[in-house]
Amino acid sequence: MPIPEEVTGDEIDKDVRQELQSLPKTLAEDVARNLVMVARLLDEDPEAAYGYSRIALRLASRVAAVREAAGFAAYANQKYGEALAEFRAARRMTGSVELWPVMADCERGLGRPEKALDMAGAPEVHKLDKAGQVEMRLVAAGARRDMGQLDAAIVTLQSPELASNSVQPWTARLRYAYADALLAAGREQEAREWFAKAVESDRDGSTDASDRLAELDGVEFMDALDEGESESDGESPSAEDGGKD
Repeated sequence: MPIPEEVTGDEIDKDVRQELQSLPKTLAEDVARNLVMVARLLDEDPEAAYGYSRIALRLASRVAAVREAAGFAAYANQKYGEALAEFRAARRMTGSVELWPVMADCERGLGRPEKALDMAGAPEVHKLDKAGQVEMRLVAAGARRDMGQLDAAIVTLQSPELASNSVQPWTARLRYAYADALLAAGREQEAREWFAKAVESDRDGSTDASDRLAELDGVEFMDALDEGESESDGESPSAEDGGKD
């Protein structure tokens, strides 16, 4: 797969670069460039990111960072069995528990929410940092919802992190998940309040909380292009309904 000339491989994190030092210089550079492409494309073109990850994996399967990147690329493409295998390999190599929540979410993706809940109660969770523990709580709540246990999902998300007024990187997603669980349980007014709180904390637009809030408030958005086409046809936006009440 082609890699733009401006991608040198120096863009990767220093920790990953240090891992690659075990490889011959030219090989390390090739692997690094492919890893850069995985990171760049993971959100906007996960299929292409997956392709680059497979190349990196073929070149350096004994490097933990490569196995981790391959895992996230597979995960982004909903290849949960493959992702879980790669995450497990990376964990064996490093001994780190950092990937524990996403491994549990892979179990959900494979239709095994009970296994995800078992992982949520495992000793490894206590070794996670705060962000990892919040992520594990989100996965556990999702597993409860997979099993139709809406009330249990709501209780799972109730935590000091949810109640805190301080805004952390995970705050918007936690509040959003709580609002969504409340809405699924038919607690619409409470859901609206928490979607509003999610909007307040969502500084980088990581959720669609504002759209969900608007939907609850009965606000409808008209596509600007559609509006322009209607006007060009000599029709007002309200003309399509024939003036019906």
